[in-house]
Amino acid sequence: MSSIDRSQSVGGTRTYEVRTYGCQMNVHDSERLAGLLEDAGYVRAPEGADGADVVVFNTCAVRENADNKLYGNLGHLAPKKAARPGMQIAVGGCLAQKDRDTIVKKAPWVDVVFGTHNIGKLPVLLERARVQEEAQVEIAESLEAFPSTLPTRRESAYAAWVSISVGCNNTCTFCIVPALRGKEKDRRPGDILAEIEALVGEGVSEITLLGQNVNAYGSDIGDREAFSKLLRACGKIEGLERVRFTSPHPRDFTDDVIAAMAETPNVMPQLHMPLQSGSDTVLKAMRRSYRQERYLGIIEKVRAAIPHAAISTDIIVGFPGETDEDFEQTLHVVREARFAQAFTFQYSKRPGTPAAEMDGQIPKKVVQERYERLVALQEEISWEENKKQVGRTLELMVAEGEGRKDDTTHRLSGRAPDNRLVHFTKPDQEVRPGDVVTVEITYAAPHHLLAEGPVLDVRRTRAGDAWEKRHAEKAGKPAQSAGVLLGLPKIGVPEPLPVAATGCGHD
Repeated sequence: MSSIDRSQSVGGTRTYEVRTYGCQMNVHDSERLAGLLEDAGYVRAPEGADGADVVVFNTCAVRENADNKLYGNLGHLAPKKAARPGMQIAVGGCLAQKDRDTIVKKAPWVDVVFGTHNIGKLPVLLERARVQEEAQVEIAESLEAFPSTLPTRRESAYAAWVSISVGCNNTCTFCIVPALRGKEKDRRPGDILAEIEALVGEGVSEITLLGQNVNAYGSDIGDREAFSKLLRACGKIEGLERVRFTSPHPRDFTDDVIAAMAETPNVMPQLHMPLQSGSDTVLKAMRRSYRQERYLGIIEKVRAAIPHAAISTDIIVGFPGETDEDFEQTLHVVREARFAQAFTFQYSKRPGTPAAEMDGQIPKKVVQERYERLVALQEEISWEENKKQVGRTLELMVAEGEGRKDDTTHRLSGRAPDNRLVHFTKPDQEVRPGDVVTVEITYAAPHHLLAEGPVLDVRRTRAGDAWEKRHAEKAGKPAQSAGVLLGLPKIGVPEPLPVAATGCGHD
């Protein structure tokens, strides 16, 4: 779980908190929820405060115990609400879309339940619940408005998600997302590019194109090359320094996309390509529309076109029916692909998915043993691949809040073009998040790099200006340069192994 907001009442203004579970799409939706609430007059109160007038849970239904976590948290809030007249609780997201009326039956102190298709209704539903003094449950069956048309409170000045599609047309047996997010719906290319240009105009220098199956973009508008065209169009936007995307599906990863990545300078040499399993038998049971040979062929083509690309993946261990030989095939692909990182998941039943009812459920002890073997292998490969970076000179975009030990080590942190995390020596001159520094890599660990020598160059950017303006406004001081509150705090792949992401992840 990540928490976007921590708040309490500020003066006479009602405050809000949004608690987010799950994938990047949920994080992006929470930015929309925050923007909607602020547009309606709510404010986010001081960080770390105890309690808010409105608490919103943006939920995920992927994990087996997602509902237990939700109801546990709702239970903790019940006495707070009883002691605080006027407090409201709302539940949205995938679990709300799935459980609907069950939520208010199990937690009758909840005021609003809304789904994945109608997040724009939250302020209206809160007001209706307040006036009518009864719970409001409203779940739309199809998308009412594309989320990008809604107000947004972005959490970063220099980097931003840009949603290009919602929903998914795949039928993977382990995934409930298509049932809750619906069929894929694409935005018009012109609308996407207009949003990116507006973000760049306000100081954003890195964007991540976001979709449940991002490289299937175009299926809804009848253009099989729409995604590669979109990447190339991003390359023509002046001031846009870095373009990333997540998460693609091997089925839709065509040669024109590889060519666009290689030939568009601001598209970064990074690819997150979910594998899930290296066994053709398991892939078939998962209803994944590719096989081992096809997957490794894509990796080979990407490496030929983009030699320094860092490739990461998702892998599920212990899918129903997985044999020792099937698991060995997964280890084979990991050895061949040499992923920079792999995000491994021990299979757990997802209620409402075909896999949950399959025969051949693997004992926990067997799954754990396989998981540990996979993690150990990937740790070794990640370290070996990172050691190849030693001696390279890299441009880093300075990040905010990514180096947990930066204060004690007197270092700063940034992301390389391939999205590797680099901790570097703090230079004498001021460096702001969003600025770009040039460093030489001197040391490699499995999940990060070090640049222990002096910074070779510092380039102040408009993104750094935007970050400075935002923080000056927070402190009530005049800003020295232009910028705007836009973006997302952490762009890139999830936490390092062996921690598994808590979101959909299985694209």
